[in-house]
Amino acid sequence: MANPPTPEPTRRDFLYIATGAAATLGVGFAAWPFIDSMNPSSAVLAMASIEVDLSAIQPGQQVIFKWRGHPLFVRRRTPKEIAAARAVSPSDLPDGLARNANLTESAPATDANRTIKPEWLVVVGVCTHLGCTPAVSTRESPQGAYGGWLCHCHGSDFDASGRIRKGPAPQNLAVPPYAFIGPTKIKIG
Repeated sequence: MANPPTPEPTRRDFLYIATGAAATLGVGFAAWPFIDSMNPSSAVLAMASIEVDLSAIQPGQQVIFKWRGHPLFVRRRTPKEIAAARAVSPSDLPDGLARNANLTESAPATDANRTIKPEWLVVVGVCTHLGCTPAVSTRESPQGAYGGWLCHCHGSDFDASGRIRKGPAPQNLAVPPYAFIGPTKIKIG
């Protein structure tokens, strides 16, 4: 048996193909602004990583920087603050995980797992309860019972290692990815 002859394409077939191609192109051009809007803005990309000079920060002092639209707490801890933070066992904490982007997710919340160098603590200053910015505790203005930060909105109290000690916050303050690129300079992000 012979195959039946295939019909020759007609002008109508050409118009169907041309109309379909034009419609596909039109949908692509119409959808591009929506798709492009999902990319991060130039401001976010510019703040993806920052370098911070620590040389001017004195022991017991904290400086706040902006990183990815959030406050970033950089604190130079005193030997007394370090000793008090190191004396706390992770089993005594509401959140026993370090929440350190530089370590594995299951790392315990020891003070050593929250810092790279003991005197320098770097945490994202956003309360893990409702996203408020906790107030810093200083010698002149103590906040909370643990010498760290107190979120006045709902009473979450963090110690000098950024770990939740009491209150409704479910997690410790996050430690961002960072590294020392010099004796007194860090790169965050």
